[in-house]
Amino acid sequence: MTPMDPRAATYRKVTLRLIPFLFACYILAYLDRVNVGFAKLQMQSDLGMSETVYGMGAGLFFIGYFLLEVPANLILRRLGARRWLGPIMIAWGLVSVSMMFVTGATSFYVLRFLLGVVESGFFPGVMLYLTFWYPHDRRAGIVGMFMSANPISGVLAGPISGWILSGTHNLGMLRPWQVLFLVEGLPSVVAGIATLLYLVDSPAQARWLNTSERAIISSDLEREEKAKRTEGGSPHRFLDAFRSGKVWLLCLAYFGIQMGNYALAFWLPQILKDTFSGDPWRIGLASMIPWGTAAIAMIVYGHHSDRTGERRWHAALGIGIAGVTLALGGGLPGITGWTGVALVTCTTAALMCTQSVFWSLPTAVLSGAAAAAGIAWINSVGNLAGYLSPFLVGRIRDVSGTMTWAYFALGASCLVASMVLLAVARPRTGGIPPETAPGVFQHRMDVR
Repeated sequence: MTPMDPRAATYRKVTLRLIPFLFACYILAYLDRVNVGFAKLQMQSDLGMSETVYGMGAGLFFIGYFLLEVPANLILRRLGARRWLGPIMIAWGLVSVSMMFVTGATSFYVLRFLLGVVESGFFPGVMLYLTFWYPHDRRAGIVGMFMSANPISGVLAGPISGWILSGTHNLGMLRPWQVLFLVEGLPSVVAGIATLLYLVDSPAQARWLNTSERAIISSDLEREEKAKRTEGGSPHRFLDAFRSGKVWLLCLAYFGIQMGNYALAFWLPQILKDTFSGDPWRIGLASMIPWGTAAIAMIVYGHHSDRTGERRWHAALGIGIAGVTLALGGGLPGITGWTGVALVTCTTAALMCTQSVFWSLPTAVLSGAAAAAGIAWINSVGNLAGYLSPFLVGRIRDVSGTMTWAYFALGASCLVASMVLLAVARPRTGGIPPETAPGVFQHRMDVR
């Protein structure tokens, strides 16, 4: 048996140590963010909420999320991932549990906003944390593995949430949707405590790496930083991230991506209820299909992007396909049953594939304080779509009684994002020489 290359063995060791744990944490984060979509199936009627009230409350999460992402990433750089991400997880778990006490629109709005505030540092923090461990040529596949927790959370949340809603009736005087928030919020508190005990902040602090393994990672990251400076002076200072026009274009592209993503996240149970079944348990089982397919597809897609070194068309093609399938959902009214499930599955997989590649674009050229600020800024501006998207869908449903025009609006936003990605990420030769990243890094993206 041929021994594994030391570099490959080192990154494999890092991946086995970090990614499963971060993956599990992201499942909990995304579950607590979007489980309101299942709770809506009963909570809305119990509390007398309109579709617009639900859509606004679901989206208010992202206003709180937007306000604190950039300072949160700067704090992570100062405190370290372990001491920052652990308390964040404990806090959002407690807020998520508190959703069981919602009594009307005001309390719904306040708690959704607060959940966004306390969770704002997690995802951009992990994106920054991964740059401490992996060079750019290995990052898309790793990000794809990590972000596959997003659809996997849908696979798990569907049957679990469906079972809770259909299988618990006034348990301890709690309505099933209240039990849902309680059961799905507490694991985040436990995971936050585990984070304080398990994570290390950098390779230099990792006792489970030997001296040569630390040297390999350090050498790769230093070479990447040197290549960025050689190619024209990669932004390093905090304000450099906000002076880059292409960072703002990436914000616009990510906004379009998230318009489609959060429409599915918050409205998929309702879409399946309208087109497939009214039974919460069957809705939960059916929701496993699009999310499970997306989980597999995004890992394969991210690794293919790493092998070819191509980012631009991988990112643009995925979101473009999602735009087309969403437009088909509006243009072909009356789609029901398994045909509707298949269309939703194609849309979900395409959206997730795009996200597995997207984050390799800004992290290719941003470093230092600019990387912390830029990653958080792109994520925070893009995630404002998480406010607009569910509110827009809810308003359209209240006015028209159908999803038709919502599908058209979401499809258009995805197609615009595809065009922006093609314009902003021009391929060029140069950068890190291929011999420094064997068989993987073929060319770079100019996203400055």
